[in-house]
Amino acid sequence: MARQHARTLWYDRPKYVFMEFCVEDSTDVHVLIEDHRIVFSCKNADGVELYNEIEFYAKVNSKDSQDKRSGRSITCFVRKWKEKVAWPRLTKEDIKPVWLSVDFDNWRDWEGDEEVELAQVEHYAELLKKVSTKRPPPGMDDLDFTTTVVSCRPAELQTEGSNGKKDVLSGFHVVLEDTLLFPEGGGQPDDHGTINDISVLRVTRRGAQADHFTQTPLAPGTKVQVRVDWERRFDHMQQHSGQHLITAVADQLFGWKTTSWELGRVRSVIELDSPSVTAEQVAAIEQSVNEKIRARLPVNVRELSLDDPEVEQVRGRGLPDDHVGPVRVVTIESVDANMCCGTHVSNLSDLQVIKILGIEKGKKNKTNLAFLAGNRVLKWMERSHGSEKALTTLLKCGAEDHVEAVKKLQNSTKLLQKNNLNLLRDLAVHVAHSLRSSPDWGGVVTLHRKEGDSEFMNIIVNEIGSEETLLFLTVGDEKGAGLFLLAGPTEAVETLGPRVAEVLEGKGAGKKGRFQGKATRMSRRAEVQALLQDYISTQSAEE
Repeated sequence: MARQHARTLWYDRPKYVFMEFCVEDSTDVHVLIEDHRIVFSCKNADGVELYNEIEFYAKVNSKDSQDKRSGRSITCFVRKWKEKVAWPRLTKEDIKPVWLSVDFDNWRDWEGDEEVELAQVEHYAELLKKVSTKRPPPGMDDLDFTTTVVSCRPAELQTEGSNGKKDVLSGFHVVLEDTLLFPEGGGQPDDHGTINDISVLRVTRRGAQADHFTQTPLAPGTKVQVRVDWERRFDHMQQHSGQHLITAVADQLFGWKTTSWELGRVRSVIELDSPSVTAEQVAAIEQSVNEKIRARLPVNVRELSLDDPEVEQVRGRGLPDDHVGPVRVVTIESVDANMCCGTHVSNLSDLQVIKILGIEKGKKNKTNLAFLAGNRVLKWMERSHGSEKALTTLLKCGAEDHVEAVKKLQNSTKLLQKNNLNLLRDLAVHVAHSLRSSPDWGGVVTLHRKEGDSEFMNIIVNEIGSEETLLFLTVGDEKGAGLFLLAGPTEAVETLGPRVAEVLEGKGAGKKGRFQGKATRMSRRAEVQALLQDYISTQSAEE
């Protein structure tokens, strides 16, 4: 089979040219970076040989260039020989091969806006230098890396079971030399992932260390591969960066401070230091944050020493008592700078969109603002659209008429319920007269109906008006759950009521000759009837 070209993306930076050969599950990878060209070859998952040779637009420093392989691509970081000189194209010749494209998601016009971009690349270049003696440099989208187990000790983890009760899992707290799994903190839940394909169920911070809870032990000194659950991580990145943006805009527009926030499973909530927020103010915040998302503002992460004067100028709610090391500052360009330990997107465009769901009354003159960011908005729209389609089918009308159609149904239902209640009352009166005139009247009288409610049973008792006969009424499923009412002489009802509830495995209460409640075992009505008959017989014998 003839060799093919690998699809290649590239983008330009002041000091580096970044190239990505897009090949999933590659094998036999070879990368040769020379001062004037790069030669790349590999095989893809189907065994097809791929080969790319590129003559560079300008000379590069091959000795200070790197490449990194992941399961999805091979990325090259090529150091320019002449820094701060923009490359209009990657190739020496002014041609555009069909397999070569500009990576517009990462492309920025850094000329004329050099300070911010240069700071980013300087930071990344330093990172390359630090890790060059240990392992290939990590990419911005690394999902796994190799490290060493430092310690492993028995531990327990409390989880919420399916029935809402707390379950306790036995396992181990594993400490690694380094980790890419975020421990819960700062309002953000922890990352999930694997260590050597062993599931990490919880990551918590203990001082400067992270405890990874697993149900399988890992021996100290073992080299392990850590992989992050990217879907969960990216979701948390979107929500956390979204919170920073909303917080900053709410402060800028209305002077409201954020006093706390929670990244929930379905939605996130920001607590604002304001007793009230109007719908117009919510709309203004939502419009402003989405304008900034469309402006593609970069998000930068810096580390400052604790005694750096700049620390006093950034927003934050203070550092944990056990904090050690530098202070991490997350900056949204021209919008916000905030002390934060969480994970964030690198550009506001990665948020896609923010939707503010509404406001709720908070505690102590606070207002809670609920929101969704990024993929959560898309999922919410998908659910809403699914509900809308289902309602359109059920109501036989377009979405714009759903509300009116439901109002009509509600009015019709109320009318039917009223008519049904009147009929049920008439039926109860008729049943009461039938029971009273029955030849079996006296002693113990029982009645069960599948349809009915407590009012139905009480109307029967009111119509009969006898305090000499024990009346045992039930409604509901003959063998399942339902309602019961025992009426008769006050002393007898007080004695027998709790015993009836016990036999029916239910609960109830009573006063003035009536005991009523809910039952779970209507199939035991015969036992109740026998209990009542025994009581009447005993009372008659004593008289």
